[in-house]
Amino acid sequence: MGFLLIGLFLILMILGVPIAFVIGIVALLGIFGIPYTPEATVPMSMVNGLDSFVLLAVPLFILAANLMNSGKISEKLIDLALAIVGPIRGGLAHANVLVSMMFAGVSGAAQADTAGVGKILIPSMLRKGYDKETSVGVTAASSTVGVVIPPSIPMIIFAGLTNASIGALFLGGIVPGILIGLGMMVFIYFMAIKRNYPRDTRVEMKKFMKLLVQAIPALLTPIIIIGGIITGFFTATEAAAVASLYTLLVCMFYYKTLRVKDLPGILMDTLALSSLSLFALAAASALGELMSYYQLGTIAQEFFTNNIGTEWLFILIVIAFFLFVGTFMDAIPAMILFVPVILPTALQFGIEPVHLGLIVVITLAIGLITPPYGLCLLLAAKIGNMSIERSFVAVIPYIAIILVVLLFVAFFPEIAFFIPKMINPGLF
Repeated sequence: MGFLLIGLFLILMILGVPIAFVIGIVALLGIFGIPYTPEATVPMSMVNGLDSFVLLAVPLFILAANLMNSGKISEKLIDLALAIVGPIRGGLAHANVLVSMMFAGVSGAAQADTAGVGKILIPSMLRKGYDKETSVGVTAASSTVGVVIPPSIPMIIFAGLTNASIGALFLGGIVPGILIGLGMMVFIYFMAIKRNYPRDTRVEMKKFMKLLVQAIPALLTPIIIIGGIITGFFTATEAAAVASLYTLLVCMFYYKTLRVKDLPGILMDTLALSSLSLFALAAASALGELMSYYQLGTIAQEFFTNNIGTEWLFILIVIAFFLFVGTFMDAIPAMILFVPVILPTALQFGIEPVHLGLIVVITLAIGLITPPYGLCLLLAAKIGNMSIERSFVAVIPYIAIILVVLLFVAFFPEIAFFIPKMINPGLF
């Protein structure tokens, strides 16, 4: 029966059926094939999979990102980023990376970053003489830091699955996210010299201070979110609600770029985006029940115990596996399905849940720019009017940079946890 379900899964994927429906169909048929199992098991598993207070953070952070884009906060961050790195050779490309790092500290949604920032910067880069590969590649790749730098929706899901500290995961993502961004900017610098990309004129201090003052309300958002979670003032879900409310108030009353009549459209977009992720998560929960019936967790633990004797080899297998899974599956259902399977073995090897969480989240972030799923890659390619094949070639150097940072985090975790341990040792 198991081999038939795997075959069905692969066939549906090849036919191009959306992954959420593939997971749901396989779960439905698999559970119906178990003797004496009530028909209501699948819908009950799907409902139970969504019955979590933590999951409320998903639509709320997506709402915050949509409010940012509609309220044109992205433009304020882009102006500030250009003022900071514009005078460097290839300044617009550097600004693309820097604004993604800023945006990541507010929304936790990489796709919103690609859509919001890409619509502005890809056309701007093309007008200023950057080729399509650079414009699309930088935009798609830099948006992956949105799930590494806190707040991060995948980190929240991982914490819910493993009972890992959300505060520790958020703090642990700061250094890797910054390293990924800086690594991309170093590569861009040498590429800009080679291709003679333009630099922007230096901004006068008076204008720079004005841009900084305009951007400060947006830049305060991650401080409020992360500070509130770390101090225990509010939970991750409450932090998402605070982020949404704060962003709404800033856009309506400080920037005055958002009107009441804009809210229904923003809410509809939020519901549409949230439903995609949450339906996939619900379907994954049902499939997880089926995997539990076949005791895949126990089988995996026995396999690793009998065949893999070292921690480093286990980590490499986990990275390779999630790199593969991320090419055709969103991070949330991938974690719902497979994190419970690998977690017991990871604990047996002495790998802390927070460390495992960083490895899994960074690895799955690469899946956002690898076809056929690669949602950030698809969005950037569509904005830049470029084929997926050319777009993927353009992001390969950036994938290499993320992989280097990932391996450092995997095998030298103190790199990620050094600064967070100084900030709040009690979380580690």
